[in-house]
Amino acid sequence: MPESALRVAVVCSSNQNRSMETHSVLSKKGFCVRSFGTGTHVKLPGPSPDKPNIYDFKTTYQQMYNDLESKDKELYTQNGILHMLERNRRLKPRPERFQCCRDHFDVIVTCEERVYDQVVEELHARDEVTFQSVHVINADILDNHEDATLGAFLICEICQCIQHMDDVDDEMDELLQDFEDHCGKPLLHTVCFY
Repeated sequence: MPESALRVAVVCSSNQNRSMETHSVLSKKGFCVRSFGTGTHVKLPGPSPDKPNIYDFKTTYQQMYNDLESKDKELYTQNGILHMLERNRRLKPRPERFQCCRDHFDVIVTCEERVYDQVVEELHARDEVTFQSVHVINADILDNHEDATLGAFLICEICQCIQHMDDVDDEMDELLQDFEDHCGKPLLHTVCFY
């Protein structure tokens, strides 16, 4: 499979940290990649755990950046949120919800089991039209900057292996088992159809 032929979607809850870090890494490696969230709103850490900043998915990364910078520039610089939003706005204008996208992908990688369940549920709820298969894979990644970076490289490694497969449908289970053994993390996998 030529490098750019593999169409990849990366999905987390708010399309901010984990999916965007992976989007950035895959994009730099030449993949055809998009990223999404599955939540009803975009949540970013606030001044305390019980006071998150909540935005609509229509809010641009620039608007979020401006809002947080005006609220407490020092706090959101220290915790890395402003830096993260800078990266995000270089990649695309705003977060996107997976449920609103009708594009087809070869591989969809989710960053937590709850998001994986939401993606699979969404794909099963849609009418199958082309019967083209899509491999949905979950690799649990903690939602912090360091784990998002480590997770992005793991997902990139998986995608690089997938693009070199002769028969993705036949070889996927063996590849994922090898990765589970290698990284010590359980990976979920299912095949859905468009």
